[in-house]
Amino acid sequence: MNQFDEQKLEKFYDGKLVKKLAKYTKGLWLLLLMSALLLLAGTLFDLLQPRIISTIIDDYLVPRQSYLQEEPQGFALEEGNFSISKEPTSVVLKDQNLEKDGLSRSLSQEENRAYKDYRYKKIINLTLFLLALSILTYLSAMLEQIALNYVGQRVIQRIRSDLFAKLERLSLSFHEKNPVGRLVTRMTNDLGNINELYTNVIVTVLSDVAIILGSIFMMFSMNVKLSFISLSIMPLLVVVTLIFQRKVRLAYRDVRVKLAKINTTLNENLSGMKTIQIFNQEKKFIENFAEDNEKYHVASKGELQIYAIFRPFINLLYYTSLILVIIFGGKFAIEGSIEVGVVIAFTIYVQKLFRPIQDLSEKFTIFQSAMASIERVFMLLEEEETIVNDPKLNPQHLKGDVEFKNVCFSYEKDETVLKNVSFQVKAGETIAFVGATGSGKTTIMSLLTRLYDIDQGEILIDGAPIEDYDKYFLRSRIVPVLQDVFLFSGDIRNNIALLNKDISDERIWEAAEFVNAAHFIRKFPKGLDHHVTEGGSTLSQGERQLLSFARALVHRPDILILDEATASIDTQTELLIQDAIEKVVEGRTTFVVAHRLSTIRGADKIIVMHKGAIAEMGTHDELLEEKGLYADLHRLQYAVQEVQE
Repeated sequence: MNQFDEQKLEKFYDGKLVKKLAKYTKGLWLLLLMSALLLLAGTLFDLLQPRIISTIIDDYLVPRQSYLQEEPQGFALEEGNFSISKEPTSVVLKDQNLEKDGLSRSLSQEENRAYKDYRYKKIINLTLFLLALSILTYLSAMLEQIALNYVGQRVIQRIRSDLFAKLERLSLSFHEKNPVGRLVTRMTNDLGNINELYTNVIVTVLSDVAIILGSIFMMFSMNVKLSFISLSIMPLLVVVTLIFQRKVRLAYRDVRVKLAKINTTLNENLSGMKTIQIFNQEKKFIENFAEDNEKYHVASKGELQIYAIFRPFINLLYYTSLILVIIFGGKFAIEGSIEVGVVIAFTIYVQKLFRPIQDLSEKFTIFQSAMASIERVFMLLEEEETIVNDPKLNPQHLKGDVEFKNVCFSYEKDETVLKNVSFQVKAGETIAFVGATGSGKTTIMSLLTRLYDIDQGEILIDGAPIEDYDKYFLRSRIVPVLQDVFLFSGDIRNNIALLNKDISDERIWEAAEFVNAAHFIRKFPKGLDHHVTEGGSTLSQGERQLLSFARALVHRPDILILDEATASIDTQTELLIQDAIEKVVEGRTTFVVAHRLSTIRGADKIIVMHKGAIAEMGTHDELLEEKGLYADLHRLQYAVQEVQE
C-alpha cells in the first residue's frame, strides 16, 4: 500500500468508530443535550413564523368571512351588541333587533374607524410576537453554536493530545515507515474533519430533519390538497439527491488523493530545496509539480461540475414547486376554498423544505469525510507499540556495565543487520566501533537506547536484561551525540535543555563552557535567548555540533554515546571537542562510533565491524599488530592524509 491508498478506507458509517469517538465526549453530554434542545426549540420557533404571518394576513390584514361572522365578541361597539359580516362590496353591521326582520345597516364612520383600529392593534401584537419568535430563534441558534463549538473544540483538544502522545511513544521504526506529511495530516486535516462532524453535521442534521418534517406537517395541517400538489416533485428530488451523493463521493475521494500527492511533493521539494538548487534541477521539479497540480485541477473541476449541476437543479425543483403553489394556490384562493395567507405561508414552507434537503446532501460529504478521518485517527491511536515498556527495575542511576550476548537484529524480515554480536564493557570504559558504512555500528547504538528490540540474543545493563528497565529511564541515562544534529526552532536555551525546566541557566552555561561552546554563544547579543531557526540553518556545522555536545552533557548521562560526533567538524573545532571529551568520558561508560581512527587511540577497546558481525576486537596497538582490517583502515587513512598534506 502506498501513501495514498489510505483514502480507500472511507465508509459511510461505522458504529464501532462512533462509540470510540463518544468516549472523548465524557463530561460533555449535558452540553450536547442542551444543544439538541436549543436546536429543536429554534426549529419550532422558526416553523411557527409562517403560520403567524398567515394569521396576520387572513384574520386582520384581509379578514376572512368566517372570522367576521363567528367572532363578534372580539369586536364590540358602544352603540350596542352587533355582529359583523362581509358583503361583496362593503362591510355591514347586523343589529340583532333588525336581524329578526332580515335587515342590516352599514358601519358608521366612527364604527369603521374603531374596527380598523382593532385590526391594526391585532396586527401589531402578532408582529411583536413574530419579532419575539425571531429573537428566540436567533438566541437559540447562537447558544447552540457556542455549545457545539465548545464541545467540538474540547473533543479535538483531547484527541490531539492523545494523538501527539501516541506519536511520541511509537517506536522509531514506525516513524521511519510513515511519511511526516501523513502524520501531520492526521493532526491537522483529519482532526479538522472530526470537528466539522460536531459543529456542522451531528446536531445540524437533526435540525434539517426537524425542519423538513415540521414543514410538511405544517403544510398538511393548513391544506391537504395544496400539500400534495407542492410535494409532487419530491420523488424526483430523492432520486437526484441519491445520484448526487454517489457521484460526489467518488469525486471527493479523487480530490483527496490528488491533494495528498501535492502536499507530499511540496513537502519533499521544500525540504530538499538546497539539493535541488545545487544541482540546478528547479525546472525539472517545477514540471513534475505541474503534472501533479494539473491532476488535482482536473479532479477539483470534476467535483465542482457535480455541484454546479446539482445545486442549480435543486433550485429548479424549488421554483417548480413554488410555481405549483402559486398556480394552484392562486386558483383555490380565487375560488374561495383557501385564504391568501395560507398560499403565502406555503411559499415560505416550500423554501424551508428545500434548503435543508440541499444541506443534507452536502452534509453527507462532510459526514463521509469525517468517518474516514475518524477511522484513520483511531488506527493511529490503536497502533501497536512494538517497544513494550514493562519495567521491573527502578534504579536511580546506571553503573555502566554493558554486555551484548549473541545479539541478532534486522530492520526488515530476512535482512539481517547484526549477526551474533557479543562484547562486554565495564563501567567507566570507553569502547569504540569502526568499520565500513552499513556494517552495523550505529545500529548497536540504537539498540543500546532501545529504539528497537533485538530479534535474538540478550543485552544486559548492570547485569539485568535491557527489557527490565523503563525505556524512558534508559534514554534519560544513556545520551547520544549524533553526527546529524537536529535543532528545533526556538532559542539556544531550549535546544540545549530540550524544554526541561529543571535545568538552570547556570547548568547550561557550565555545560557550554565544558564543550567550548560558550565562546560563540556569547557572541550573540541575546546569548541563550538567541533565536534558532528550524534545523539550525543559520549556525555552522561546528556550532551545531558543539550545541549537541552541550545538550548531552547538561543531562548528566551515566552512559555517553558519540556516534561519529566529530565527523563533520573542522580540525580546529575538533580539537576543542576532543579537549572536552577527555574530561567528559572520565569515570563514565562511553561508546564511540568514529571514522577518524586518530580520535579513538585511547579507547579501552576497539571493535571492528564487518557486514554486521564483529571482525576484530582489541586495543589500538593490539589491532595494529594483528595486521587485519583495522590495520588496513589505519594504513589507508594515514596514506590519504599524507597525500592531502
